[in-house]
Formats: sequence, C-alpha cells, structure tokens
Amino acid sequence: MATQPLRSLQSSTAARTAFSGLPPAISQTLETITLTTHYPTGAVLFSEAEPSRGIYIVRRGRVKLSVCASDGRTLILRIVEEGEVLGAAAAIQSREYEATAEAQEPCEVSFMRHTDMVRMMLSHGEFALWMTQHLSHDYNATCREIRTLMLSGSASEKLARLLVDQLDRRAEAKSPTRMKLTLTHEEIGQMIGTSRETVTRLFAGFKKQKLIEQEGATLVANRMALESLITA
Repeated sequence: MATQPLRSLQSSTAARTAFSGLPPAISQTLETITLTTHYPTGAVLFSEAEPSRGIYIVRRGRVKLSVCASDGRTLILRIVEEGEVLGAAAAIQSREYEATAEAQEPCEVSFMRHTDMVRMMLSHGEFALWMTQHLSHDYNATCREIRTLMLSGSASEKLARLLVDQLDRRAEAKSPTRMKLTLTHEEIGQMIGTSRETVTRLFAGFKKQKLIEQEGATLVANRMALESLITA
C-alpha cells in the first residue's frame, strides 16, 4: 500500500510550472483538479501491481521507480525528476502500476484522478499531446535502461554508461563534468543489476584509474575515459 503523505501544500512556484508548455487556461484548470502533497524521503506513492488510480506529477524532488523480483531482488528502473509524470501508461490503460514509486528525497507531488485525466484528454488536444510526450519520454528512458542492462558486457561498463547518462542529464550545467552523486552504492547496484559491494569496488577502481574523482558528494568525471569503456 502507498505510504500516507505528511500534509497537503498550497500552490507554489513549482506548482505553477508543473504544466509548462500548456496554454495558461488549461494549466489553471489542471491546478483545480490536482492535489499537491508533500512526501518525506522513503514514502511510497504507489506500489507495483497496485490498481491504478491516476497520474502523479513530480513538482519538486526526485522519485525512484523500481520493480521487485520474487526472490526479493530490487531493480531501480530510473530516477524521476521534477516535471515528469508517473503512472501515465497504467492510468491510460486502467491497469495495475508496473512499478513502485518511492520518494528519494522530500518531494512535492501532484495527483490527478483517472476520471479527470481522461476527461481532460478528450476535451483538450493540447493536454492529450502533453500526455503523449510524457509517455514517449518514459519509453525512451526504458530503452536506455534495457541498453544498459542487456547490452553492456560487464559491471564496469554498466557503471560507466550510468555515469555518462547522468552527465548527459546535466549537459546545460556550467560544469558538465561535475555532478552531485545523489544515489547510494546500493541504489546504483540496483540500477545496474549488481551488488553494493561490487559498486564500491568499481568506484575504487575508477578512482585509481583517474576515471573519476570525488569531492564530498560531488563527482568529477573524465567523460572521454568513461566513454572508452562503453562498447555497445
């Protein structure tokens, strides 16, 4: 079952930009039919195989999507950033959520009921296109994860690909070779399908080879060297 949120929040700057790209009139309508809530770190928004109730829009913070195997192993599909939509495919098809969504840090998340989502898609083509764009984003992210897990030949290649992908997400940053490492070694292991111990060993090896340097929570990467490890 999903974890109960701490409290509801009033509209904020993040809330006003959640529906960016949509006409103001539609954005205002969406604000009246969504409920924005604060979730603490570790709170579960919805669980894998739980019946879909609607969609979630991340206004502030990060949410991790994961699936669990019958033997208890967890695989993190991806980290959902601000402005992204959760549960769109399940909601549109009125089926169960395919993954578990858990707040990686304190988050503001809006919820829109399935009935309101369908009504808005039928009456506003701009909103239907907006939803389609988010579904496309989800599909592309899934393809990247499949490439990382299935086409990478070794754990070191998987880690290198993950780090390069994180750098790509910060392509417009002032220092594109620097990034804040928000994932634990255990979470990184769950993203590339290996153990926490293996990730720790790989990081030590990367540092020894001068592929990366670490300054507290900030990682400084040698992008060209990391890319040389990626063969697929």
